[in-house]
Amino acid sequence: MTESAAQGRRAPRELGVAVLGLGNVGAEVVRIINENADDLRERIGASLVVRGIAVRDTGRERGVPAELLTDDPASLVRRDDVDIVIEVLGGIEPPRELIRTALEQGKSVVTANKALLADYTGELANAAAEANVDLYFEAAVAGAIPVVRPLMQSLAGDTVHRVAGIVNGTTNFILSAMAETGADYDSTLAEAGRLGYAEADPTADVEGYDAAAKAAILAAIAFHTRVTAADVYREGISSITAEDLASAAKFDCTIKLLSICERIREADGTERISARVYPALIPLSHPLATVSGAYNAVVVEAENAGRLMFYGQGAGGAPTASAVMGDVVMAARNKVHSGRGPLESTYASLPVAPIAEVPTRYYVAMNVIDRPGVLEGVAGEFAKHNVSIAAVRQEGDGDETQLIVITHRAPDGALAETVSALEKMEAVTKVSSVLRMEGTDE
Repeated sequence: MTESAAQGRRAPRELGVAVLGLGNVGAEVVRIINENADDLRERIGASLVVRGIAVRDTGRERGVPAELLTDDPASLVRRDDVDIVIEVLGGIEPPRELIRTALEQGKSVVTANKALLADYTGELANAAAEANVDLYFEAAVAGAIPVVRPLMQSLAGDTVHRVAGIVNGTTNFILSAMAETGADYDSTLAEAGRLGYAEADPTADVEGYDAAAKAAILAAIAFHTRVTAADVYREGISSITAEDLASAAKFDCTIKLLSICERIREADGTERISARVYPALIPLSHPLATVSGAYNAVVVEAENAGRLMFYGQGAGGAPTASAVMGDVVMAARNKVHSGRGPLESTYASLPVAPIAEVPTRYYVAMNVIDRPGVLEGVAGEFAKHNVSIAAVRQEGDGDETQLIVITHRAPDGALAETVSALEKMEAVTKVSSVLRMEGTDE
């Protein structure tokens, strides 16, 4: 080998990093790069050097050298001395355009932006493939919990059947607190805001949008199928009452907001997938039932590996930065060794089943007039729509009588028709709660 050829293959001594955003996560990323510089150099084979940090206001004191700050992220990602771009801005635009530009410029990208990835992973993955660079996003789902890379790499030789988990810390804090204290939703949400667990506008969390974006990412990876947030059925927790949680406890259950991605195999062997987010009853014996506070957990069920559970802090500056830095090290190593990580895999292209055709169990609570024949009439409506009843509990009497029905598995559409029929019954004054049940074998 000639000297010039050897020099051409020589690993870089430095890799330039651009950081887009200096909020809680961005600040922690910069801190880790600076404080762990020596260790990172040994792990990577080259030094990571922060070339610039994009912020909205360069005049604010931010604890970093002022010369690193810029309010022109587009110019920063185009710099020749930048090799890796870390995007922690959030939102769709301008991050979408900035990431695409960085990829087209031959820079690897690490992002924590689940909302963007839930809709534009395909576009950005194609740009990364064309430029032969990496697009990594471990931090986009469940903070510090490593779940994206195990699905993409560790289980690449297995068949994943189901991914289900608690992937939003705000809603888990609220539901855990309601279950423990008996407080209502509004007061618990207010407490979550005071403690910093809920945003000033908590809609994305409590109405399930955040969890749905993460479900789309997990389903796409697990089932080798392009899935967007629009494909994910979504319900939030704002209608959950303290009475629902108290009633769930009587059935040895609790209520959690679950993100569920599932492979559905039909009798003829064809396959579809389901991606859905909703509050559901789960048995207290289920591993997800014990996940409390703002913690996250994801359970993966694979054909050969069996059940795997990933648990830890799902949000916060330092935990999320840990996941970001794991991706940065991987991308940097690939730069040093002139390689790249695994490509997006969408070969399966499985259809997404509509929620009406997805079977599960249900908990239905209704207020009824306490008189002879009411239970028989209610049971008849379930039978008319082929929804089998597993258990019935009656509480109270007179005008305060409540019936709680637990069903066996049935399609969502059949249950919806049943509830519509119940609401028209003279003896049913109100269907007060309809919740799904997960984590049971029936």
